[in-house]
Amino acid sequence: MINRIHLGLALALVSILFPLAHSHAATVQVEVVHSQERYAAGKEYPLAFRLSIQKPWFIHGNEAGEEEIIPTALRFERSSGVVIENIHFPRPEKMKFDYAPGSVDVFSGQLLASASLKVAEGAGAGEQIIQGRLSYQACSPTACLPPEEVSIPVRVTVASSTANPERINNEVFDALSLEDIRERSSQQGQETAFWITLLGLFIGGLALNLTPCIYPLIPITVSFFTGRAQRSTLTVILHASLYMLGLAMTNAALGLFAALSGSMIGSALQNSWVLLFIALILIVLATSFFGFWDFRLPPALTRFAAKDYGGSLGSLFMGLTLGIVAAPCIGPFILGLLTYVGQKGDPFLGFLYFFVLSLGLGLPLAVLALFSGALRKLPLSGDWMIWVRKLMGWVLVGMAAYIIGPLIPSSTGELILISAVALAAAVHLGWVDRSGMRQKRFLLIKRIAGIAAAIAAIAMFVFSMYGKEGIRWAPYDPDLLSRASADGKPVMLDFYADWCSPCKILEKSVFREPEVVELSRGFLTMRVDLTTRDEGEDEVLSRYKIRGVPTVLFLDKAGKEQRDLRIESLVDRSEVLERMKKALGPEK
Repeated sequence: MINRIHLGLALALVSILFPLAHSHAATVQVEVVHSQERYAAGKEYPLAFRLSIQKPWFIHGNEAGEEEIIPTALRFERSSGVVIENIHFPRPEKMKFDYAPGSVDVFSGQLLASASLKVAEGAGAGEQIIQGRLSYQACSPTACLPPEEVSIPVRVTVASSTANPERINNEVFDALSLEDIRERSSQQGQETAFWITLLGLFIGGLALNLTPCIYPLIPITVSFFTGRAQRSTLTVILHASLYMLGLAMTNAALGLFAALSGSMIGSALQNSWVLLFIALILIVLATSFFGFWDFRLPPALTRFAAKDYGGSLGSLFMGLTLGIVAAPCIGPFILGLLTYVGQKGDPFLGFLYFFVLSLGLGLPLAVLALFSGALRKLPLSGDWMIWVRKLMGWVLVGMAAYIIGPLIPSSTGELILISAVALAAAVHLGWVDRSGMRQKRFLLIKRIAGIAAAIAAIAMFVFSMYGKEGIRWAPYDPDLLSRASADGKPVMLDFYADWCSPCKILEKSVFREPEVVELSRGFLTMRVDLTTRDEGEDEVLSRYKIRGVPTVLFLDKAGKEQRDLRIESLVDRSEVLERMKKALGPEK
């Protein structure tokens, strides 16, 4: 099953989550190290930042790596007079932790990050302040803190262009220069990795043509270019290239937006109402594919698209339009790439990555456009198109179910929902739908597709029934806590977040163990989900003095915490069982 996209987004684009650091100092202290007492206008100077990381914590490297690992990022606002750019972190350490399948890039202790400070020719003399932000997530081998953000005001004294300011902190910048020489030899390997990444994105775009809902674009492309096939080969190549360019520009704009917006996309997708709204839009679109209603472009826009404008603009606009049509088909892949681009925060890379991906997506369609004259005799519509259209509708319904999956309390419920959608699609597409009933070959294809979907649905349903059911966590509710205290029932209170890898290890490997689940029935089991910011959470975190997650508290029958039983790191099954038994008393 495809990894849950929204989790990757919740981790990678989480920079505007709640401020958990209300009761403690930042885990990372940042000191600005200047290379000059003053900076002359019209010149460029080195600048450094000394990061001091509290023990025993480390912060992740500055490059996006494993899924759900939040990278360290240092960004500065751009001003007309002074700009800080070309930020470079030292090479991170490689460490292995239980919550990640491979080694993880980390920084610990103290490190120096370098940058360039450029003073514009016309910058006015005097002091200027450039605001910056360091975003990171601190973890230990067994626990993670929420993502944090540190404000970094850089005070710069600008002098006239003729000034000759004195150098300071020479030993720091000499050491950075030596480190730069050592790392220069590795740049060639990084450039190779860059080109391999672009090649992988291009191949990924080609592979996206295998998704079922891309198929309706084929007859649209062929029919659009059939009328242009009478012209010279060179002219057709030009139109096909413009068509592919338009298709690529649509998705490349998404990449540019993701890079410029930073964490805004991920923050929005963490909101349950946003997820429900997106799912509703997909369902409404699906009803159109089922034939309940037709979506038509406004007449003015249709007339604009139909105009030739010398031929070239029409082909470009057709590509732009079909880029929008194809967006629902490639949504999961696009969301994953949006996560990565949002982490990088580089507009050029954001545009380039999506542009290359879209070139791969558009190349087969451009080839069809090129040879559309030879394809004029192929059937461009009919029962098979109606059936594919309905299949595309079920793809959208499945996407809607997938998006609202996180809102369902248990993973079993999510699997049941997905399997129900797959079974309904199988029955409808394989047997209920009447299109192509007189075409034996097409009817056979429908039956095979229906049987395959039904088998997949039944397999998912069986897996959900026989999979391990975990602890049933109720959302945090003060009234339930008061009622449990009045009834003399102990409470097991779990602080959890989707961006916390140790939390998910606990959930999968400990909280689903039959003996743990059985003992949990003696508690009121409640969970504070810190994945998204909710009103009143800060007060709960302050009351229980929560420093990080995972954290599991045990409250006695009077509602008081048993501090000696608190769990604040990744522990194994036996440790959890021992503490649960102590919390329940001698009878257990």
